Amino acid sequence: MTVNRQILLASRPTGWPTDANFKLVESPLPQPADGQVLVRSHYLSLDPYMRSRMDAAKSYAKSAEIGEVMIGGAVGEVIESKSAKLAKGEFVVGSLGWQEYAVADAAMLMKVDTRLAPPSVYLGTLGMPGVTAWVGLIDICQPKADETVVVSAASGAVGSVVGQLAKSRGCRTVGIAGGPKKCEYVVKELGFDACVDYKAGNLHHDLKDATPGGVDVYFENVGGETLDAVLTRMNPFSRIAVCGLISQYNTSDQYGVKNLRSVLINRVKMQGFIVSDRMELWPAALKELGTLFAQGKLKYRETVADGLASAPAAFLGMLRGENLGKQVVKLV
Repeated sequence: MTVNRQILLASRPTGWPTDANFKLVESPLPQPADGQVLVRSHYLSLDPYMRSRMDAAKSYAKSAEIGEVMIGGAVGEVIESKSAKLAKGEFVVGSLGWQEYAVADAAMLMKVDTRLAPPSVYLGTLGMPGVTAWVGLIDICQPKADETVVVSAASGAVGSVVGQLAKSRGCRTVGIAGGPKKCEYVVKELGFDACVDYKAGNLHHDLKDATPGGVDVYFENVGGETLDAVLTRMNPFSRIAVCGLISQYNTSDQYGVKNLRSVLINRVKMQGFIVSDRMELWPAALKELGTLFAQGKLKYRETVADGLASAPAAFLGMLRGENLGKQVVKLV
């Protein structure tokens, strides 16, 4: 193979992205320099944060540039190495972009053990989403036994781990998800105590029924009306970790939070976070996640698209909430 297929950012979206914002191209196979490796990606990760990288607006990280390979994580096999840190045949995970082959500095990649879990799991439960769940819940919110923990986007890659970590600490765990199929998965497979279907049209009423003792911890992935509804249920000295606001990523008409008064009167601690800011916590997070996974106590689901060309459609579907669990693209 001497050709590398890549998906570039062709244009910046206005509102919801479309297929026209992406371009599939072929380029020469890249060659590693000293200290680098050539990786054949096996699975590509699709995550909500990528939507904000498509915009030119100032954010916590650099935007993707027009004509550049779309930003994203991938897991794959080292097929050529010019580094003593990684050998040919080892599997690694890192920010390799939407492409079949990538050259990267060995120091920027993390070696993974495919005997513990399939490679794709290192893009979800045992990867960045899993660590995100751990940092937001364990470090920021510090849940205690018998407290009520609510997580939005509960069937997704991050939310599913949040709920299972909360249950492992003796918390009452309530998910918010879209549709009966997702809510059934959250309760019956992931072990949540309850799940509120926001698509049923009774969000405030159903959330009240699911949290009779109020909410002590809220892990926020969605924003908008969902945040407003949960704010009405917060207990005194409760905590909120703001991980994502996916309901707001594709609209120029931003939702104005109406119940912010609850933060004041309930003395709520509300903190936004970016998991890459807390690299010192990754070893502890991955150790616990890996242990729970090996014990069969950390369940997961994947929605798998086939082939690089399917990535744009799968990405758009994820933004619409069509995936169950972690969305990945199988490349090999």
